[in-house]
Amino acid sequence: MTDLNPGARLTGVLLLISLLAMITGAAIVVPSGLTLNPADPDAALAAVGEQVGLHLTELAFDVLGWLALTAAGLVMAARPNVAPRPHLVVFAGGLLAAAGLAGLLHDAGNLALTRLSADPVTPTTAAVATAVLLSAKWTVNLAGLLWVAATTTTAVGVPMPSGLRRAGAIAALCGLAAVALPWTTAADDPSEASEQLGYALYLPIMIWYGVLGWRYLRRQ
Repeated sequence: MTDLNPGARLTGVLLLISLLAMITGAAIVVPSGLTLNPADPDAALAAVGEQVGLHLTELAFDVLGWLALTAAGLVMAARPNVAPRPHLVVFAGGLLAAAGLAGLLHDAGNLALTRLSADPVTPTTAAVATAVLLSAKWTVNLAGLLWVAATTTTAVGVPMPSGLRRAGAIAALCGLAAVALPWTTAADDPSEASEQLGYALYLPIMIWYGVLGWRYLRRQ
């Protein structure tokens, strides 16, 4: 089949870049203890201060991933005419771009924490770090919610095999569980295990968009 949409290949490339960058970032964060728990700002500042290079490397990959996701959403929304329901494609692309922007705001908060980690830890620094960490955590939660909405809308509005459509629904449910996870620990300190579970629950959405990107890229 001839691909009449030149934006499809670009969308595919961007989605694959996003997948690889985000998985690389997660592979750095989880084993290194850089999940940065807002309930323990002193430990978070110490972890960043001891591993500044690793933290900045992870941030670079994460920023690349969210940027690529934002760009993929914009390209998708700009070229909806090949789909039977173009309004849904525009909506899905817009939600994906919004998720990417929210993710970039999350990374901005983590970058600010890098600057705070260079100063001696005082009660004031710890209070500011707590506010920054909480903002970053809830911003990435917003990004996850938008990502789930984008996944659901994409699965409904973008032409794809029924199996991939069902996989998108399952991925969206996993993402919704990741979004709900912080609310289950709102009254307690979120554990490192719950932080790592959150990363794992977002993985199906990342992989699903990677598969979708690969399909776009291989269209002939």
